[in-house]
Amino acid sequence: MANLLKAKFTVEKKGGQTESIDVAYNPETLTFEKSPKFADIPIPGLDAPLRQFVRGQSESLAVELFFDTTDTGTGANATSVTTLTDKFYGLVKIDPQTHAPPVCTFQWGKKFPGDSLPEMYHNQRRTDFRGLVTKVKQDFSLFSPEGTPLRAVLTLSMEEYRPLDEQLKRLDLLSADHTRSHVVAAGDTVASIAWQYFDAPTRWRTVADANALDDPRRIGVGTALVLPPLEGSS
Repeated sequence: MANLLKAKFTVEKKGGQTESIDVAYNPETLTFEKSPKFADIPIPGLDAPLRQFVRGQSESLAVELFFDTTDTGTGANATSVTTLTDKFYGLVKIDPQTHAPPVCTFQWGKKFPGDSLPEMYHNQRRTDFRGLVTKVKQDFSLFSPEGTPLRAVLTLSMEEYRPLDEQLKRLDLLSADHTRSHVVAAGDTVASIAWQYFDAPTRWRTVADANALDDPRRIGVGTALVLPPLEGSS
């Protein structure tokens, strides 16, 4: 039987140091939420305003974690579950060295949501979620006769954190005035590739000529194509 891979939080400290906090039990659900920001552009005489993309908005993650220390007993010498939960509660506290709550990364498993984005988004794929814990909800449900909490459910809410240089690198924004590349996938045609990169399927000949394709109707999956800059682009 394969070893159970535990979810964990990696907390960033001042000076590049990190601290790992393992969860007691792997979560049963993860909830991610991400949406783009659009603006309405009102044009007189039109039936509806035009929609203009403005920017992306922060992605959020909500994860529910279960903790229990009843295996050490429930009497006078019971171990408080806060010995486990306070490590996570601390993620919304101010770090005395950085004067702010810490940046942390949630990791779990080899196939993290977002690691298999289509090829065109390859730089935006991820294997974890890096952000700031913005809320910790603690529900304690079992206590010893002395009032020691023994069982708890914590709901952590996180907002993604990405510095400017990292965002620019991951977005890898390209435009028609730069040479680009494309690896042919199943179902691709020269016309569909021209539409994807030049917004015009009629530019298929530009793709064919740049790659010296003898038969543009037959391009093998896995073929690396060059997408040249369009004449007149600036």
